[in-house]
Amino acid sequence: MNKVNINVIKEIKVDGRNNNTGRPVNAKSARQIRLSKQALYAKLNSMFVSGRKFKINNGGDSIYVYSAGDKGSMGCITNAVGMYVCNVKYIGRTKVQGFTYVLNKCVNVEINLKKVTFVK
Repeated sequence: MNKVNINVIKEIKVDGRNNNTGRPVNAKSARQIRLSKQALYAKLNSMFVSGRKFKINNGGDSIYVYSAGDKGSMGCITNAVGMYVCNVKYIGRTKVQGFTYVLNKCVNVEINLKKVTFVK
């Protein structure tokens, strides 16, 4: 019997892929649609929390900014000039709830982040 030498050559991926099966991604699948929506909502939430300027309902020239509060407190929404608009009591994935007082009455404010336009 003759011995056979086998040389194993390891393929090194030059584009940095890990655990790639090589199959194309079906962008129309329910999973990919769900993942893209989650990524969009996370992006909108992070843009809001980081203090980017935004418009609500594309209405007028009103530009608002979220300002985070001190440790543990939620913060408030101010207009572009820096004047107080409302307090924020809840920040969710796609919804921000707040309140303000008008003529000694508490007015609840709800902002849908999907309908907010962020300004540069």
